[in-house]
Amino acid sequence: MIEEKERKVLISLHVKNLALIEETELFFGPGLNILTGETGAGKSVVLGSVALALGAKADRDMIRTGAPYALIELVFESTEAVNGALERLGISTDANMVILQRRIMAGKSLCRVNSETVNAKVLQELAGMLIDIHGQRDSQALLQTRRHLEILDDYAGAALSEKKDRLRKAWQRYHAILRQIDENKMDTAMRKRELSLAQYEIREIQEAMLTEGEDEQLEKDYWRMSNGRRIAESLDAVHVLTGYETADGAGESIGRALRELSGVLPYDENLEEFYSQLSEVDGLLNDFNRSVSEYLTAMEFDDQTFQMTQERLNYLNRLKEKYGKTVSEILAYAEKRKEQAERLENQDAWLLEKNRELQSAREEMDSLAGELSVMRKKAADAFTKDMETALSDLNFLKVDFQVSLTKKESCSADGQDDAVFYISTNPGEPVKPLSSVASGGELSRIMLALKTVTARQETVGTFIFDEIDAGISGKTAWKVSEKLGILGRTHQIICITHLPQIAAMADTHFYIKKEAVKDTTVTTIRQLDPDESLQELARLSGAVELNENVMANVREMKELAEKNK
Repeated sequence: MIEEKERKVLISLHVKNLALIEETELFFGPGLNILTGETGAGKSVVLGSVALALGAKADRDMIRTGAPYALIELVFESTEAVNGALERLGISTDANMVILQRRIMAGKSLCRVNSETVNAKVLQELAGMLIDIHGQRDSQALLQTRRHLEILDDYAGAALSEKKDRLRKAWQRYHAILRQIDENKMDTAMRKRELSLAQYEIREIQEAMLTEGEDEQLEKDYWRMSNGRRIAESLDAVHVLTGYETADGAGESIGRALRELSGVLPYDENLEEFYSQLSEVDGLLNDFNRSVSEYLTAMEFDDQTFQMTQERLNYLNRLKEKYGKTVSEILAYAEKRKEQAERLENQDAWLLEKNRELQSAREEMDSLAGELSVMRKKAADAFTKDMETALSDLNFLKVDFQVSLTKKESCSADGQDDAVFYISTNPGEPVKPLSSVASGGELSRIMLALKTVTARQETVGTFIFDEIDAGISGKTAWKVSEKLGILGRTHQIICITHLPQIAAMADTHFYIKKEAVKDTTVTTIRQLDPDESLQELARLSGAVELNENVMANVREMKELAEKNK
């Protein structure tokens, strides 16, 4: 018995107005969830809706005829990794669940995660953390040899992954130094020209005697000076209107009001409050009027000052055109050119040091690549044995599975290894590359074996299998059924099937039916109870009528499946 692990799973699927589905909601259980139904009833549409909710390409033709939109909603138990991804994206999180929703409309679609609008790319990113979908097309990926090394590395687990990360950093460091050396290769004449140019630019920037933020202050001063007359005229008017020099000035008017109040204060003590408030206004206005006067005096400047400001600003703008958009960028450019000038003056020493760094980086990269190759060889031996066992369990006549590791001409960010899977499933036949020997049905079984072998390394909790029963029957179907049951101990499995042997292994069984309702065709889905599930097994077995013998056979089939879980 495989040790059970707690996995976060798909709780429910809600579909509305998609293809022939009017509206349905499925609540999935742990373990193996089986979907069965007549050919053409819409089983693949159900699983296709999951892919749509996870960001797959949508088409307006998917919308049910006459409906304004199609809606798909998935509810998952959440994980720390998913919550972390949501926080990085600025999306609200729920410790217990994550809700993905997609509304498909004519010409566009609307995606939401936890009620917040996102794009399809975000859904696709989250999909890789939540669910793993496999159909015939996904099995075909096994034929791509470039995937084989990736599969082997995933099997090897965290230790190899950590080593790959270190190698990738070493590879990046090596190539960064190599680029530096290549970019700075030049003959003596070119080096002298480049040094002369760098020294000229450094000298020009230093002679400018720039200070941080100088350009911004100059622009403010220039704008103020160029509009000085207008400012002065406005402030003169403000000074008069708020002052005490004219009879209609605000200050003089408030003064008269204060004098009027003071004349009647002896007759009513309540007027003291009015007088106090108006006196405060008078004081504030007096301060304001004086400040305006002082500002007018301070802003006076002559034409020479304005001309000097304008010339300095023009000079800085010419420097900006050559060296940077701001004074800060110009100063940073000067520092960079100083470093380049120093390197050019000491080119031979610089190259010697860079070549030492390059050699050190190369040695580290080669060492890590060698360690990675050893780890892959060890993983390949274990992977081979596990795959042969898993494939034998799936009723192949004779299985010889091998992982061929070869050394590449040069080390890449993933190391110096190439991996190719070889297989022979018939007695007397030599092993050949997987891409040249496997049929569609065999690929489905190989993919299932692979998932069984790598289940412990999988981070997602839910696997979906479509067409896993392609090209199989009889004893082989039972073997596939048993493998699905084993995988269902540690993961949630959702599987479409036409075979009773696989359906018998179901922990939760759904039936999909297409029928005519009020002059239209609809696809309905419902969960079967134990008795209904037995009747469906009988139908899948080809029974014409549900007599006692038929039901006895399917009950025996179900008991055998339960025994082998």
